[in-house]
Amino acid sequence: MKNIKAIIFDAYGTLFDVNSAAEKCKDKIGDKWEGFANYWRTTQLEYTWLRSLMKRHKDFWQVTEDSLDKSMKTYEIDSSMRNELLNLYKILSPFKEVPEVLKSLKDKNLKLSVLSNGTPSLLNELIKSNNLEDIFDDIFSIEEVGVYKPDSKVYDIPIKKYNIKKNEVAFLSANTWDISGSGNYGYNSIWVNRNNNTFDNLDYVPKHQIKDLSKLLDII
Repeated sequence: MKNIKAIIFDAYGTLFDVNSAAEKCKDKIGDKWEGFANYWRTTQLEYTWLRSLMKRHKDFWQVTEDSLDKSMKTYEIDSSMRNELLNLYKILSPFKEVPEVLKSLKDKNLKLSVLSNGTPSLLNELIKSNNLEDIFDDIFSIEEVGVYKPDSKVYDIPIKKYNIKKNEVAFLSANTWDISGSGNYGYNSIWVNRNNNTFDNLDYVPKHQIKDLSKLLDII
């Protein structure tokens, strides 16, 4: 992949395991913890898309709380666990290869940044809790434009900041809809297919598909 001036990462599900909050409580939740975690994530994403379409914006933390409340009712999770789950969501664990790969990319003097639905405070806490604060040049949040991915205004943010062309960005996400959105926008989008999923039919084919971030070192 040539002429790349910035490598931009999605955060949730790409760098950080969104199921790790519920997994850390699996002894309390029981066997349904994974189904609950997936339902929480799906509801959270649906709320971001619906709020963007309805033009009824709430920030990502409020959406995370609202989607958790619905998920806990649906899965009959004890309400006393709410604060514990929310606190754990603030310090999600990275996927195992992430710290080493990011450090290797940083050693190559590549411009690295995050572009996420998360709020600035959420993202900064998440990155700091995992000792990654010296890795990224910028942490971009959709709060700058007040609408969620995959709105093109979100993908505009780093282009305007860096004054570069769309095709000079390598963008990585584990979320198929994010790859479709960023790819149709004009990024060189790389799908991190962690769970051997099937890609969407949304007018874009990823430039590359990798199982985890360690394969990125062979591309960049």
